[in-house]
Amino acid sequence: MERQATALIGRCYAGLDAAALREEVLRRLRRMLPVDAAFFATVDPMTLLFTSAAADEPLGAATPLFLDNEFGRDDVNKFAVLAESADPVASLDRATRGQRSASARYREIIGPLGLGDELRAALVTKNGCWGALCLHREDAAHGFDASEIDLIRRISPHVAEGLRRAAAIGPAATAGGEATVPGMIVLDANLAVVSMSHEAERWLAEIGEADWPSTSELPIPVYSAAAGLVRLEDGPAAAQPPATVRVRSRAGRWLSLHASRLSSPLAPQIGVVIEPAPAAQISPLLLNAHGLTTAQSRVVALVLRGQSTRQIVGELHISANTVQEHLTVAFDKFGVRSRRELVAALLGVGSVS
Repeated sequence: MERQATALIGRCYAGLDAAALREEVLRRLRRMLPVDAAFFATVDPMTLLFTSAAADEPLGAATPLFLDNEFGRDDVNKFAVLAESADPVASLDRATRGQRSASARYREIIGPLGLGDELRAALVTKNGCWGALCLHREDAAHGFDASEIDLIRRISPHVAEGLRRAAAIGPAATAGGEATVPGMIVLDANLAVVSMSHEAERWLAEIGEADWPSTSELPIPVYSAAAGLVRLEDGPAAAQPPATVRVRSRAGRWLSLHASRLSSPLAPQIGVVIEPAPAAQISPLLLNAHGLTTAQSRVVALVLRGQSTRQIVGELHISANTVQEHLTVAFDKFGVRSRRELVAALLGVGSVS
């Protein structure tokens, strides 16, 4: 078990993309402990909305129910709560003290699917939450034991680090011509498609995942954006992140999916706009993905605004040497040699070629 855990952790630092890392982690975990169904998602660290996901059956068919529970209901072990907790790993049995029916998720979704205990982990680094992992056991009296929970607790920060690094892999592609036109998807109250523009179909072809369950009509980021809107409407807006998901397409383009409520005389509807993400949305994510500290990110943010070293010194009240030290780290992280190249690396992600 120790050798297998060490090998799994090593793969988290092998430079795999998110999909390959997910496959490795789930394959190796199944050798180490019994898992009857698994869910593994990447998340937008700003909004904690899912940007991609893979789910074993019977979980995939219940995707809308899980999203409604995750973003619109009170329950135990929410990923957003785990992401902010000192311990980001928890089991259903422990959270409910063995009374699974105390959880609406168990009563309404997990139990009817024939599943019992679930083991959840928010995949967190010091730079934020980059993913979510949930392992399920079939419905039986015995759930995940302490040693299995400890195993997930041990490997989860390394998996999170692998996902963070995956977000920084490869250059970002720019969009040009027709590919810059936003797309629109209209959903009904049950998140079923009412209508969709041709441009939206083209964008969906870039972000769809072949391994996402075929029963899902849309890729998970679309559902996530819609669920994020419901979360906004049900809570104080000032305390909630926007209903926006930033996702990288298979072509390397960063896209933004934003959900809004639409007025309709017949029934409530949700509109989801898909378009190339503006640089202002993506640069903070890329700074996090490349492992810059808060202080380093502040300096880079001012460089992106065109400020000189003297202006940065005056605004942040640090020395010129400190400014240069932070910039040197940023140059190394992004593989550039000048401010101009750094600005191009960050602001080029949403530009038109």
